[in-house]
Amino acid sequence: MRKQNGEYDYRRYRQLLADASDESKRLALIALLIEESARDRLAVERASDRAAMIAMTVAKVLGNSSSQGDRGPATVRLNLVPLRSVRDAR
Repeated sequence: MRKQNGEYDYRRYRQLLADASDESKRLALIALLIEESARDRLAVERASDRAAMIAMTVAKVLGNSSSQGDRGPATVRLNLVPLRSVRDAR
């Protein structure tokens, strides 16, 4: 539903709407908009799940490594960087 730069493709949707001269074409346009919106939401949810799994894995690894040996309490600072956004994934 969005272009690579994160903006809506107004020209494309305006053209599709102009071409939707009958009921079947309008319904097809509505279905397309719903499908693309659902795809965007699913991609965001997957990215969120992926980030959560990575965070849990890092926490487990750091938890296990800090308990080994006589290192004492360790302070760890994580610099989390965002995963590729939905816009970049296309």
